[in-house]
Amino acid sequence: MQQLRLSGTGGQGLILAGIILAEAALLDGKNAIQSQSYGPEARGGSSKSEVLISKSVIHYPKITVPNVVLAMSQEACKKYTTDLPEEGILIIDNQFVGTLPEKKFKKIYELAITHTAQEGLGKALFANIVALGAIAKITGVVSIESLTKAVLNRVPKGTEELNEKAIKLGMELVK
Repeated sequence: MQQLRLSGTGGQGLILAGIILAEAALLDGKNAIQSQSYGPEARGGSSKSEVLISKSVIHYPKITVPNVVLAMSQEACKKYTTDLPEEGILIIDNQFVGTLPEKKFKKIYELAITHTAQEGLGKALFANIVALGAIAKITGVVSIESLTKAVLNRVPKGTEELNEKAIKLGMELVK
């Protein structure tokens, strides 16, 4: 079972990203559960979306030990990586996370997620979709075809092309 935590600050679109990731898993014929929590602030407080994805039945709807943590802010990196095991995957947005946790992880991806959204698409608001492209490439947890379909099901009309490009840019960030 894959247990993914997408974390950052309110307003970065990580709740939507978790919903899209869960939907992509369902489109792939897997089971998925998505949950979310955020601080009382509408924007700027820490937020997280957790997604469990499995080929078999999921018996407990919360993350027990995450395999993957996406940290899109310094606060999220500090707050939400404490239970990520050494063999886990940490993905950070290097524009907002300057200090890595003291704990060592086998795989750390320091990616220019927001910078790529800003430069490649003209708006930082595509960073959540760029991050999903990177997560899909790194983990293989969902197919790119299902991810694209799930993204297009959820984004505003007229932004489909930019969102498809955001997925591609996220995948290209992963070396």
